[in-house]
Amino acid sequence: MDITVKRLLKPPTRSFFLFGPRCVGKSTWMRDNLKDAFHIDLLNGSLCIELTQDPHKLQSLIGDRLSGSWIVLDEIQKVPALLDEVHRLIEEKRWNFALCGSSARKLRRFGTNLLGGRAITRVLEPFSYQEVKDTFELDFAIEWGMLQIVYTDKENALDILNSYVHTYVKEEIKEEGIVRSLPPFLRFLSVCGQINGQIINSQNIAREASVPRSSVDVYFSIMTDTYLGNFLPSYRPNVKVREQVHPKFYWFDPGTARAAAGLLNDKTDSIWKGFALETIIYHELRVYNHINNRNRDIFYYRTSSGVEIDFIIETCKKQMSTPAHVVCIEIKSSKKWDRQWEKPMRQLADASTIIVDKMVGVYTGENYYKYDNVDVMPVRNFLEALHKGLIF
Repeated sequence: MDITVKRLLKPPTRSFFLFGPRCVGKSTWMRDNLKDAFHIDLLNGSLCIELTQDPHKLQSLIGDRLSGSWIVLDEIQKVPALLDEVHRLIEEKRWNFALCGSSARKLRRFGTNLLGGRAITRVLEPFSYQEVKDTFELDFAIEWGMLQIVYTDKENALDILNSYVHTYVKEEIKEEGIVRSLPPFLRFLSVCGQINGQIINSQNIAREASVPRSSVDVYFSIMTDTYLGNFLPSYRPNVKVREQVHPKFYWFDPGTARAAAGLLNDKTDSIWKGFALETIIYHELRVYNHINNRNRDIFYYRTSSGVEIDFIIETCKKQMSTPAHVVCIEIKSSKKWDRQWEKPMRQLADASTIIVDKMVGVYTGENYYKYDNVDVMPVRNFLEALHKGLIF
């Protein structure tokens, strides 16, 4: 399937790190957006060894280039020591560096120079609706996700996703020695895939995966450092009810979560589809937030009585004399909208400690409804409105 996709992410005008999960198209994005740059691929084994042994060779390898020239270092986490040289060359040569990788963990683990603000950070995610909307298929995205290598070869999605998980374990975890023992991490990975989109209970996860409780936090940090998932914190506006404090965890892609859980050969049930739809919406919220530099905090809300709102976007933080402003979003994997689903958002809107500027319901039906101050949208309508800046 020959698909050319124009990505939303724009290249910065100064040195930057480009992070993101494996196989989302980071190297392709670099080639497309920095065509005149000098590219160094650290997946080249002999070159990687040479620069590991003598990082000072970087300048000789680049040669004579004008101030402002772009240099791409792909898979920078392979040779963390190069960042000291990059720092020096940014200062002395005034070159711009694009530093690409799938993990910042190894860089931090070795106390590496992260360039102290001389390079900003960008993240490339799987395909967004806005990038592929003419060919977007919600049912496919829910089952198989939006990874570039999956979306462009849908017939082989099952084999690709199985291979993706094994490649991640081999290249990111085993070869770089991130964990001392691989089997416990593999058990955790399977459990983590099954609880995609759910509130984290580390004790339960430790028991299900047969790993020490202390290992669970370490394993989750590996997941976030390698961009395989994100914590969604709970929102606590203090509206005189007992509020949930534990975060949820969402995989970066529902297809990859399904592969890690070992469910690719099984039919997806309605509960799984619900969490997968939330995963897709959360992905789109994060992409829009990042691409457009909105930098708004995203939460979920839940009380001890079970009142829950899937996503809260804080559009204006609480200050000394003014309450916080938020947008509430409720997601339902259903062809019909039930007015009862609006109740948690309306209850929060009645609180005096917070201002709810907008309430949105998203469902898999076809009709757009307006109920007083609640907009109920089909998924595609919501995604169109989001990327036009009409949600926040």
